[in-house]
Amino acid sequence: MKTEQSLYTKDSWWQHNFQGNESLKDAQLVLVFGGSKIIQEESSYNDVREMYPNADIVMSSTSWEIYKDEVYDESLSVSALYFEKTKLEAKAVTIADMSESYNKWAEGIELLDQDELSHILVFADGLSVNGSELIKWAKSITQTVVSMSWGLAGDGADFNETFVSLNGIPKSTNTVVFVWLYGSSIEVGCWSFGGWDNFWPKRMVTKSEANVVYELDWKPVLDLYETYLGELAKDLPGSGLLFPLSISKTDSDRVLTRTILAIDRETKSMTFAGDIPEGYTAQLMKANFDRLIDGSIEAGKQSIRDIENPQFALLISCVGRKLVLKQRVEEELEVLEEMFGPQCVVTGFYSYGEIGGSGWDKFDCQLHNQTMTITLLSEI
Repeated sequence: MKTEQSLYTKDSWWQHNFQGNESLKDAQLVLVFGGSKIIQEESSYNDVREMYPNADIVMSSTSWEIYKDEVYDESLSVSALYFEKTKLEAKAVTIADMSESYNKWAEGIELLDQDELSHILVFADGLSVNGSELIKWAKSITQTVVSMSWGLAGDGADFNETFVSLNGIPKSTNTVVFVWLYGSSIEVGCWSFGGWDNFWPKRMVTKSEANVVYELDWKPVLDLYETYLGELAKDLPGSGLLFPLSISKTDSDRVLTRTILAIDRETKSMTFAGDIPEGYTAQLMKANFDRLIDGSIEAGKQSIRDIENPQFALLISCVGRKLVLKQRVEEELEVLEEMFGPQCVVTGFYSYGEIGGSGWDKFDCQLHNQTMTITLLSEI
């Protein structure tokens, strides 16, 4: 496996980082992460296509881009991967309506070889796609137990439009791009961790539909949020990124995090990035700076357990973490880059949702919010 990395900012390409002696013209996969404006420019796609004529090019809008150990805004972070032994295939799917059946979504998808499938990378529209439903679908078409890591596209903290594309200029919403990796030569490490503190009483979800919550303890959820957020309530849904919900089915069950995507003042409901079923327990959370950074480091430690010498690191972290940590986000990136070693290319973005394994089981993929989700790749 060979990798190459470059960054476009301020009208120029710079900081090419080669893991080898020549440009990877034959790269099979290129990941491009950029701000929602620059990534829609025709020249952005054309420039990347000229550099990598034979690759499947995946483009995703972001809430800030990760390039090595730094964070950028309205740039293009480009990573090219050349696999020497691993097969891959990529496909884009348009989901017009989340209520469509899994079979409708899966039309035209036939995996090369279920037995050889090793890992799935997925990039999806961050606003119109329900991550929980997407996981159910992905599992329904994958008969083998396989690790998955996904990122929901971002749009800064604006929540206007998000874009994902495969081999084209990202103009359409409702798009999901899958990249399937095959073979025993690919090593994968993938984990997610958060680091938030609970701070309101536990409440029962008494009325919800999929990822839309109407009531907690039979009270309008928006009223409860506005009570606890005080002055910050006027800035919802943006300010809600600083106060996600932790949810669990029982006190002894695993805890998942859900972040806000939208509010409806007429129905006093709130839309989250993933399902919140009725009967679950929900608790508001707030930031703990040190624990957030420690969560990223823990995700790195767990990921690297499965790979001795990672060659590529994909970091997908939630926009809420960036808003809380501000410039301190680079502290965790510096630690992670040092942990993975100089041979490892580090890229990624801040997202509206992360999907991957967790501290329970890297193969038990769930939708996460407000986490650092790390995917490490290497060929042996």
